[in-house]
Amino acid sequence: MKKTLLLIIIILGLFSNAGAETSSLIKRIFVGNEDAKITILAYESLTCSHCANFHKNVYPELKKEYLDTGLAKIEFRHFPLDITALNAAKISQCKNDGNSNILMSLYANQQKWIKGSTIEEANKNLQDFVNSEGFEVDFEKCINNSEIEDFILNDRIDGVKNFKVNATPTIIINNEKFEKTLDYKNLKKALEKLI
Repeated sequence: MKKTLLLIIIILGLFSNAGAETSSLIKRIFVGNEDAKITILAYESLTCSHCANFHKNVYPELKKEYLDTGLAKIEFRHFPLDITALNAAKISQCKNDGNSNILMSLYANQQKWIKGSTIEEANKNLQDFVNSEGFEVDFEKCINNSEIEDFILNDRIDGVKNFKVNATPTIIINNEKFEKTLDYKNLKKALEKLI
């Protein structure tokens, strides 16, 4: 049911021009030097356990060695795999400040909010988590924001169209798909070639 509903939303997004008109008004969540020589795109779904593992096991070293030093930037692209991931992505974008704090907290604490056998239960768990973490967002306004929804779904469409993204996480480095096993050692090797 969740997948069917997401498919319907994506198909509707394909025929919507709203995303193209508003996408420039919505700030991309990124970390690092905006003008860095290396741009990493991370296509992720907030309900994907492999994405949470990336944030736990790979991202901290990547941030320390490449993002904090100004050598690279990472842009987080949305690729929701279900309605719960779509709503979580809306919450992560809702403040529209480009800050990654909410996104990082959602990945770090994925098991606290990902539960629920219905979308209503999942939304309640997500809302309770966001409130417990002290993030000041208007939950209902965020998950009902059609401009943010278009932005997120357009990320997914662009990922498929431009990079043949079909799984999460998918990493793109300077417009080239990273094809090796996603661990820090392999990622570092690829980045070092570009410095």
